[in-house]
Amino acid sequence: MKFYLTLITLLFLTINHANAQQVLLHFGLDSKALTGMVYAKKARDERASRWTQKNVIGLDLSEVAFVNWNSGGSNSVSGLAELNLARNYSDSKMNWRNTIKARYGVNSQQGQELRKTDDQLELKSEFGYRRDTVSNWYYSARFSFNTQFTNGYSYPDTSNPISQFMAPAYIFTGVGFEYGKRIESLTLYASPLTYRSTFVLDQELANRGAFGVKEAVRDENDNIIKEGENVRSELGILLSGSFKTDIMQNVRLINDLRLYTDYLNSFGNIDVDWELNLNFKVNTYVVAKVGSYLKYDNDIKLSETNADGEEEVLGARTQWKQQLGIGVIVDF
Repeated sequence: MKFYLTLITLLFLTINHANAQQVLLHFGLDSKALTGMVYAKKARDERASRWTQKNVIGLDLSEVAFVNWNSGGSNSVSGLAELNLARNYSDSKMNWRNTIKARYGVNSQQGQELRKTDDQLELKSEFGYRRDTVSNWYYSARFSFNTQFTNGYSYPDTSNPISQFMAPAYIFTGVGFEYGKRIESLTLYASPLTYRSTFVLDQELANRGAFGVKEAVRDENDNIIKEGENVRSELGILLSGSFKTDIMQNVRLINDLRLYTDYLNSFGNIDVDWELNLNFKVNTYVVAKVGSYLKYDNDIKLSETNADGEEEVLGARTQWKQQLGIGVIVDF
């Protein structure tokens, strides 16, 4: 009985194998081609799994209202919208990080016009490659673009914009070396060759020499002989570092620092861009934030109007912005 069962099983498997071969031949395939297709699909799936993405939308709101308040006060409403997108690729030897950050905030206070409180558009792409899996040093190339969405003013004067979209705009492009043992949380980058372009595409601002571009040439009657330049180019050294960690449960620290100095113009005069943020996670959708943003750029000169009505250039100053807010975030 066992002999007959074994014989029937072998016949069944042989017939199925023959039928499978006929089906493959009918579609112009053989077993080797089918195996190749399986491995190709597996390789595509592995490459796809190395991509990660992040999509976050946030909205911070604050409001103060007074009704018969004997201590006095002004009603006000403010809001800040934020968008963060990330597309990252990583394998054993290569990483490629791409981010888009957009922020825009406004404030409306009783008796005042609507005023802007925040305005940022930033795109970054960072590529790194290492020769083996032992080293923590990567050959790296980086690109970044920064500008703003709408006109900026020195309030309460809203007749003369001091900045606007693409005035200024900054592009950094460079190659160097990056240390990244735990690249998701700590990176240190050094570039001996970084090209920085400053764009001032508003001609009125360019004629004034805003943001370091060459100002217009004028005659003794203040008539423009030659328009101001719209682009300033620099080549220098860039050092940057990024550190992200959870210092305790539901409290995340994000620290980004960038230092740049130009070889040809005032070498050793360092431009500083330092952003420090603490995010306190209340629940899945609510986050409280404390932030500090410090900048120094020797090409940005502050000015004021003196008693004679003439504009007087004061020189470069340290810029600082502090934020405190609570808002709703959606991660999708």
